[in-house]
Amino acid sequence: MKLYYSPGACSLSPHIALEETGLPYEAILAPTKTKVLPDGSDYRKVNPLGYVPYLVVDDGTGLREGPAIVQYIADQAPDKKLAPANGTMARYQLQSWLNFIGTEIHKGFGPLFNPAYPAEVKKMATDKLLERLTWVDGELASKPYLMGEDFTVADGYLFTVTNWAKPMHIDLSGLKNLSAYRERIAARPAVQRAMKAEGLI
Repeated sequence: MKLYYSPGACSLSPHIALEETGLPYEAILAPTKTKVLPDGSDYRKVNPLGYVPYLVVDDGTGLREGPAIVQYIADQAPDKKLAPANGTMARYQLQSWLNFIGTEIHKGFGPLFNPAYPAEVKKMATDKLLERLTWVDGELASKPYLMGEDFTVADGYLFTVTNWAKPMHIDLSGLKNLSAYRERIAARPAVQRAMKAEGLI
């Protein structure tokens, strides 16, 4: 497998998933600003949309969109329990978490990254993010991970997008459960390896 990534972007989520599985893969730097790959070629010839993550599986098939990619990765190593079995209610609950993280949190950061957005729009986006994250904090009051006792690909995704809070000046210190959760995930060896590979630590 080949994972196209940009350091610290949402592609960190499948990068973590790959490290958790222990499966062989190649990580290829695809800078979101320049779109120039290490060999000098245009990344848009690989993924016409030009964003990350993008996964190329062993038969050459390409796969876009983080929630789909991480489920594919998880299904290649079912013994790691990164995703419940397909067709189970637990799998649909995982998909619910992945969709919530993608639409309510990941995309919620969008206005904060755009310098063209006025301050009042960024304030509204920040308030909405904190509202959603406060709810997540409550969900984590009685369990170590989003799905319960097992770390799943949803946890890698939530960890990735909440990494953006600090550079965007969103204070999560009042969310004690979420803060402790983030510390647990940051300490995982696979997470450490993925972050080191991206130059984040």
